[in-house]
Amino acid sequence: MLSIKHLSDRMSVSGSPSEVDFSVIKRLGFDKVINFRPDNEAPGQLSDAEARRAAQSLGFQYVHIPVTKQRLFTEEVVSRASQELTSEGRVFGYCASGLRAAIMWAASTARTTPVDEVLSSLHNAGFELAFLRDDLEAQADRVRWSNNKVAAVSVTI
Repeated sequence: MLSIKHLSDRMSVSGSPSEVDFSVIKRLGFDKVINFRPDNEAPGQLSDAEARRAAQSLGFQYVHIPVTKQRLFTEEVVSRASQELTSEGRVFGYCASGLRAAIMWAASTARTTPVDEVLSSLHNAGFELAFLRDDLEAQADRVRWSNNKVAAVSVTI
């Protein structure tokens, strides 16, 4: 049985669903499924290919963004998650426990929403992640530091 935690009106997270759980997720009105688990993370988990088949057979948009804890806040991963999380519709994200999916939502959302609001949403969903404040503030400040890199490259050329 899934323990779904609602982070916003558009985003919810959970631990890994079974193939049967995809039907439940569909009945709950989600449009997109984002799988944040790398393949072979644990014995018995659905592979990306199995999850994709189950999700697409029910008409979901399905995205696989495999994330390890070492890559949580990398530009590549957060930018990809941001792109997928800002599309239309309701999104169901999952990983082994729901925590990584919640962190990916937080990192992405912190780029456009005050960090206090992001942390409050996480808290309301049952995630006590205040220790991530500095990482989320870095995401919030991303525009300034990424523009500085672009400016430095422009000046050097």
